[in-house]
Amino acid sequence: MSVMSARRRVVRVLQAASSPAPGSASVAASAAGSGSAAGPDSPSASASAQGDELSVEAPLNLVIDDAVIATLMRTPGHDIELAAGWLVVESGVRSADDLIGLRQCRTADDLTVRSTAAAEGRLGLSAGLTGRGVDQVHLSLAAGVEPPQPRSWVTGTSCGVCSADVLDLAPLKWAAPSTPDWTVSAATLQQLPESMRVQQRTFARTGSLHAAGLATSAGELLVVREDVGRHNAVDKVTGWALLADRLPATDLLLAVSGRVSFEIVQKAIAASVAGIVAVSAPSDLAVDLARDYGLLLAGMVRPGRMNLYAGESRVLL
Repeated sequence: MSVMSARRRVVRVLQAASSPAPGSASVAASAAGSGSAAGPDSPSASASAQGDELSVEAPLNLVIDDAVIATLMRTPGHDIELAAGWLVVESGVRSADDLIGLRQCRTADDLTVRSTAAAEGRLGLSAGLTGRGVDQVHLSLAAGVEPPQPRSWVTGTSCGVCSADVLDLAPLKWAAPSTPDWTVSAATLQQLPESMRVQQRTFARTGSLHAAGLATSAGELLVVREDVGRHNAVDKVTGWALLADRLPATDLLLAVSGRVSFEIVQKAIAASVAGIVAVSAPSDLAVDLARDYGLLLAGMVRPGRMNLYAGESRVLL
């Protein structure tokens, strides 16, 4: 099972009053000493060193026909789905049959090499090794499927389109996002983020992961995935749908735990979802694209309230 969280030392500061005045005891001294410090303006300030659970961020190499096409920074877990979903946008993959020999592996750890080098005094070699292997997803594409353009640098967890040179969304639309009579109730939209939050187990421990989910118009969540990158979370649920033969995702809703920008709408169009339901607000470009491509777009969604930016005619109040 993939490790999605890790523990690190953190200095936790609790301050009931205003910040300490210049010249008062430092946080570092407090953590190293008795565990508490008090300045003239902070009689109850305290700091303590303890373990904290953090989300893992690590590279994933996507290898097509033995060539590394992209390196994605992500939270480990559901990597096969991540690769499949990424290719829905980047390569026009439309079904699981487009992916041949899909498998995951890991390059060899170099811990043994490090230990040997250190024992033999070859510190230069030892220092140059990381001690970690790199996760990889290998596959080939079916005949007629165009391979993606190789990315010239690592795609970080905050950027889904970094180094991509084609931003035209028209080729991504291959199915109707919703059937003619499709509707959804306002109550269903307003409860979706909270329903998804219940399934964000790693977020509950770390407080640092985004989530995405696919839901029916009745509010049933079919899948929820977490990742330190919000676009990765969307790719994971898209990949799940692809491998489960649920694409196009017509009449399904994409729920996201963060903001909605160009890249999220881009992925929604490629998956052919009916709409996007977000905890945060969208960008102006996201709103314009949602309207252009016939998507419902709900933002700032909370129990009892929300903003409808596009597709409001589909919502039953």
